[in-house]
Amino acid sequence: MYIIKVKGIAKIPDYVQLRDDSFTLLAYFRVDRPEKTLQKIGLAHKAECILSIVNDLPFGKITKLDI
Repeated sequence: MYIIKVKGIAKIPDYVQLRDDSFTLLAYFRVDRPEKTLQKIGLAHKAECILSIVNDLPFGKITKLDI
């Protein structure tokens, strides 16, 4: 799985994309509201780990996520 942090512009907030190994979009959520989306795709138990990675991740950098 891969994670990408996308910078928002003006009134559009920052977003995070989770993609599988084929780069198919699995989830797209706001940085400040990930709970519902992570629960929907079955990663609610890994939310704390994912958010710690997101907070340190620079915008636009694709990072391999091993969870």
